[in-house]
Amino acid sequence: MNIIETRKLTKYYGKLRGIENVDLTVQEGDFFGFIGPNGAGKSTTIRTLLGLVARSSGEAYIFGKDITAYKTEILADIGYLPSETSFYSGMKVKEMLSFAAKMRGRECTSYAKELCDRLELDMNKKIDELSLGNRKKVGIVCALQHEPSLYILDEPTSGLDPLMQREFYSILREKNEQGATVFLSSHILSEVGRYCRNAAVIRSGSILVCDSVEKLGHTGVKRITLRKAAEGVFIKNARDIKYENETINFLYSGDVKQLLSELASIDFEDISITDPELDEVFMHYYAKEEM
Repeated sequence: MNIIETRKLTKYYGKLRGIENVDLTVQEGDFFGFIGPNGAGKSTTIRTLLGLVARSSGEAYIFGKDITAYKTEILADIGYLPSETSFYSGMKVKEMLSFAAKMRGRECTSYAKELCDRLELDMNKKIDELSLGNRKKVGIVCALQHEPSLYILDEPTSGLDPLMQREFYSILREKNEQGATVFLSSHILSEVGRYCRNAAVIRSGSILVCDSVEKLGHTGVKRITLRKAAEGVFIKNARDIKYENETINFLYSGDVKQLLSELASIDFEDISITDPELDEVFMHYYAKEEM
């Protein structure tokens, strides 16, 4: 079953483009990453899916139901975390969590406390007194405490320290293993590569590519390092070129035979050819779009 499905989903703000002709499919039980730089259209896609902004055209379905016709029913089984959270002034953490649970007609006290303990969030503190990271934790617990079947999380780890990021993903993995679907947006490519099974890359409001994370990594791009080489070497199809201590380092995405032919005319003492890091691989899609 497809938990999320869009067909040519488009949103314009007046004459300004939000997203355009977005085709996206997320299957039940997936751990899906939605990748793109700031301003790419990640948040607009999410807000349109949730009915927070009206689509300009196209179709969108969650749980197989139209997002407009069945909006209330759909939202009842979604845990949503916006990229920026805001809360009522003067409330304590436990009061905010209780309020969020009551709005859904749910009793979440036990699991909310468990989440707060794991995220090291003091339930007795006033939200106004919390740091940015701890306010993010409040948003996370609000999104997770009612244990929905779909989590839609927009830049969920911004503001969290590395230890809390790891604990947060441990929680998500547990829920995913229990059958929940996770859909999260991020511009931190290493996060998506580490935790997601499938992903889509969005840029300038349009989907560039959508596939398994494993297949997305097989772009044919290689990281080339030449040692004891003269500065100023030119290699066709080379990019991200760095010179340091007589070492030239660059990404190469062209024909391998052409590369070997060009290297034959260059003086260097040693060479290494390796697969790039996953974040470099995803950047390949951005660079490809700009060509």
